[in-house]
Amino acid sequence: MSNNSLTRLELSDAVVREVGLSRHESMQLVDEVLEHILKALVEGENVKISSFGTFSCKQKKERIGRNPKTGIEAPIIARKVVTFKSSQIMKEKINEGNQNN
Repeated sequence: MSNNSLTRLELSDAVVREVGLSRHESMQLVDEVLEHILKALVEGENVKISSFGTFSCKQKKERIGRNPKTGIEAPIIARKVVTFKSSQIMKEKINEGNQNN
């Protein structure tokens, strides 16, 4: 992985290696999956991927924030944010990986 981030291209390359689709087909597949996830979140649905985790949208209320450099207060507008809660299986696998280091 480059820069400690997994990119769409790297996901697509993994599909090429593991499934055997062409580069073009694998990129389309990755893009379609990500588009379906995005569409579901926009429509207010949760996206649960078994053994991985759940993506959901939460509504944040308007609040007052503070600029840490200047200390000046400023309003933070109400907005939606995407949250992710990992599955227990994912947590266990990540912790196993930490023990191997």
